[in-house]
Amino acid sequence: MANTTKPYHAAFDRLPGLGRDPQAVRKRVEALEHVLERMFVIPGINRPIGLDVLLDVLPVAGSLVGAALGSYLIWEARNLGMSKWQMARMAGNVGFDALLGAIPWVGAIPDYFFRSNSRNVKIIRRHLDKFHPSTAILDGR
Repeated sequence: MANTTKPYHAAFDRLPGLGRDPQAVRKRVEALEHVLERMFVIPGINRPIGLDVLLDVLPVAGSLVGAALGSYLIWEARNLGMSKWQMARMAGNVGFDALLGAIPWVGAIPDYFFRSNSRNVKIIRRHLDKFHPSTAILDGR
């Protein structure tokens, strides 16, 4: 039987941001991390919050949605060929974040300080910088 998915992969690779190359993966995971952890800045204290903290307002369901979105980062890491140890660390971060967020109403407070998605993107960035140095982006952080 012929491989019928090849034309679809080629079509996705031509769309901006949907490619499977390391540069496109870096842009996707950094954009998702921005939405989940740093989408808004709280006036007065100048601390960013994102969708991950806002989802914790919904008991249990918000934590599950946040964990599912965080798991996407692990899926991208798997596609990059990262080690099982790195993916286990990332899964631990997502699991711990989900446990903290599962505490009704109060779970948003520790979730505000433990930013699992930012930690996971750091792990992915280190991998990309080591094995795909051409994807490195210089920024002021």
